Amino acid sequence: MAGLSEKPQALGIDQESAEANKNSSSNKKSVHNRLLEKDKEEGGQGGDMSPSAGSSIKRSGSRPQLDVSKAEIQGNVEEKYPTILLPNQSDDLSHLALDIGGSLIKLVYFSRHEDQSTDDKRKRSVKERLGLSNGNRRSFPILGGRLHFVKFETRKINECLDFINSKQLHRGGAESPYADGATDGNAIIKATGGGAYKYTDLFKERLGVSLDKEDEMDCLVAGANFLLKAIRHEAFTHMEGQKEFVQIDPNDLFPYLLVNIGSGVSMIKVDGDGKFERVSGTNVGGGTYWGLGRLLTKCKSFDELLELSQKGDNRTIDMLVGDIYGGLDYSKIGLSASTIASSFGKTISEKKELEDYRPEDISLSLLRMISYNIGQISYLNALRFGLKRIFFGGFFIRGHAYTMDTISFAVQFWSKGEAQAMFLRHEGFLGALGAFMSYEKHGLDDLMVHQLVERFPMGAPYTGGKIHGPPLGDLNEKASDRNSKYLTSTSIIVTLSNSDFPTQISWMEKFLRKGTEITAPVPMTPAAGTTGLGGFDVPLSRGSSLRSDASALNVGVLHLVPTLDVFPLLEDPKTYEPNTIDLADPSELEYWFTILSEHLPDLVDKAVASEGRTDDAKRRGDAFARAFSAHLARLMEEPAAYGKLGLANLLEMREECLREFQFVDAYRSIKQRENEASLAVLPDLLMEIDSMDEETRLLTLIEGVLAANIFDWGSRACVDLYHKGTIIEIYRMSRNKMQRPWRVDDFDLFKERMLGTGDKKKPPHKRALLFVDNSGADIVLGMLPLARELLRRGTEVVLVANSLPALNDVTAMELPDIVAEAAKHCDTLRRAAEAGGLLVDAMINSSRSSKGKSSSVPLMVVENGCGSPCIDLRQVSSELAAAAKDADLIILEGMGRALHTNLNARFKCDALKLAMVKNQRLAEKLLKGNIYDCICKYEPAS
Repeated sequence: MAGLSEKPQALGIDQESAEANKNSSSNKKSVHNRLLEKDKEEGGQGGDMSPSAGSSIKRSGSRPQLDVSKAEIQGNVEEKYPTILLPNQSDDLSHLALDIGGSLIKLVYFSRHEDQSTDDKRKRSVKERLGLSNGNRRSFPILGGRLHFVKFETRKINECLDFINSKQLHRGGAESPYADGATDGNAIIKATGGGAYKYTDLFKERLGVSLDKEDEMDCLVAGANFLLKAIRHEAFTHMEGQKEFVQIDPNDLFPYLLVNIGSGVSMIKVDGDGKFERVSGTNVGGGTYWGLGRLLTKCKSFDELLELSQKGDNRTIDMLVGDIYGGLDYSKIGLSASTIASSFGKTISEKKELEDYRPEDISLSLLRMISYNIGQISYLNALRFGLKRIFFGGFFIRGHAYTMDTISFAVQFWSKGEAQAMFLRHEGFLGALGAFMSYEKHGLDDLMVHQLVERFPMGAPYTGGKIHGPPLGDLNEKASDRNSKYLTSTSIIVTLSNSDFPTQISWMEKFLRKGTEITAPVPMTPAAGTTGLGGFDVPLSRGSSLRSDASALNVGVLHLVPTLDVFPLLEDPKTYEPNTIDLADPSELEYWFTILSEHLPDLVDKAVASEGRTDDAKRRGDAFARAFSAHLARLMEEPAAYGKLGLANLLEMREECLREFQFVDAYRSIKQRENEASLAVLPDLLMEIDSMDEETRLLTLIEGVLAANIFDWGSRACVDLYHKGTIIEIYRMSRNKMQRPWRVDDFDLFKERMLGTGDKKKPPHKRALLFVDNSGADIVLGMLPLARELLRRGTEVVLVANSLPALNDVTAMELPDIVAEAAKHCDTLRRAAEAGGLLVDAMINSSRSSKGKSSSVPLMVVENGCGSPCIDLRQVSSELAAAAKDADLIILEGMGRALHTNLNARFKCDALKLAMVKNQRLAEKLLKGNIYDCICKYEPAS
């Protein structure tokens, strides 16, 4: 019987795994030798491939090996891990893995980022000056791509096969040069689960591939370990309908208990990577619930049974303590009247037949009985081995809120509050992810949490219907001849109940025809009353209706970005929280959702205008509005649906949604006009500043930054101002209102650090990082003059700007041209820009010969690694991280970077935070002030 065996063994799992094939070593020299040496260091097959003791995952050698012909080292050949270009490497590297269960098929597949690299001389120059190496890059193509998570119903396996074929995943992806030809008879896909055996012949017949079966428990543990170490908001608790995310320290993860609730239950003690033991289990699990439920209620599916439980009242079936003691508590031993004394116990004394009981009540009683016992047994095993953490997953959980609440109550009750049940956002994909990791050189082992970015495109992998297929593809992607008879990447396989749509329909048509109906969530209203569970009231997460997969839209696309780093000047990265506004407060959440919704029409208008108001742009604009509104509706219902939610996450999601619908830069023309107008008056401003004494000049420069920060198209109040005057008129008005003291006014402290007191002069800062905000007057009339002052004092200046457009924020790609225009009117800026490699013509002649020997301190530009109005300093570009190593001054400018995020951040160096508050609620909440109040917050090095 499952769960009762003395020897730890996976329930119903054959212990089968393939031995790794040996590679023949290469005698080629130079680059080839570097590749082989690197392969050995990173776990390749250059040496003995026998598995180490305790390691369960065996890396199969069945996938194609690296093709090193015509390989070239890029960058400095003396680096330990230089970037290696593999021009002849095929793309069929670890693209797909499956977990084929009895009810669901889970896919994890890899796709590449589009190559947007350019031969940017300015960028190369900055990297050379910063000494930025390629040491954090790897030759394995998995890095720099995306991991997608998709589910299908197993009974519709042909849809799964169509999806794999449409994207050519079994041949290395649709972009692979091998996608046109016949599949190699030896092509292999990694798979786990019972279906890996059951459907072997079908995969061979339909796709021409073999399924390489991986051990289920090996994959389960490998997937859990990766997620818990690599995803910041992966684990969460669930009590009384409230989801709370738990930050797991990767260095303090082990040991833990992993409870996998499938048909039966396995309890696995995990001591490390590849080190685990099945220590217990029970034969009473999901299969028990479904089997008994089917017999007692005649339900046809697991989801139908769960649906019934939402409407049940177990008091008609379960015997409670109060039933025994006349409605009273048994207080002597701490049992309330609502505690369940005996599941199904009330049916003993009642003269009723099965048909006399409501199926809803039976389903709920059964669900609570099984969940309660699993929670109790799990805690007792954790207590037995002294384990601090218990993670639950498996088919039985399915993201079902009431199930998670019930298990959580049981663990809390029996541990007397000392232990907590925790769940995983990706719990349904543990096996598939583990199977993916069983490929050799999958590239995931060394990824850090700051190198993974989760994004939520509409349809990745859900759109609110039942379980279905592929994430939505690129907007204009068309079916090529080779895929014409299959689905294209712009189609979606979906089984929507009561839908008039055909199975295959483009996402654009679906948005235009169906609106938000396909993505809007099903409301879940709390049920009144209590029935009790182990002395606790009934969990509050039951409702009148239930999403068939309550984790729908909770799992996005995982972007693997090896060029991201933690900002090295954070005082304590572990305690750093970028968001200033706590959206856990329902009133805050509703307010900011309203703000974003109200701003949506103007944003759509700007986006459509940026594309020439074509019919295609209008259709995409409408689709974007529907999609983003659907995101807001989903998050309003369940704020934790996408992980821990902050205002910065909302703003970034909006920008990502714009990009998904191919609006690359909605404010492009507006930024250009404002830049031109501001550059026209810059010479006069610089002349005025130069006529001032030192102290007056510094104050004027700070006032200029604050005044120019009024130009923000993300602020409703500022948008209204734009309709009343020109940007120069608005700037002058803003300057006239600059009266001290400001709402937060540390200018005198900053002045003392810059100018000293009396005869005591202080040395200039060595390098300053200026995090810039908006285009136009903000950068040209505010931050550039301040940068110029720092340069004149002998401080290197690095302008830090967005990697991608967001609202009217200036980007790192745009800044060099702005600096070049400004340098025409200022020798200081010109010399510094030349030294920093920003003026291409001058750089061509002198940059390499004068490296490190310029008579002027440099002015450089680096990208910050994000495309949002805010910035999370736990994930910045490697360029910025390199620039920060020698910096001793940070200036954060603008609401997004200094107010919405990082207002409370502490740094190892001097920090100046400058912003004009352009939202009345924000001014009141954070500063007890008013709109247009200013912040000048200076914090010396901690």
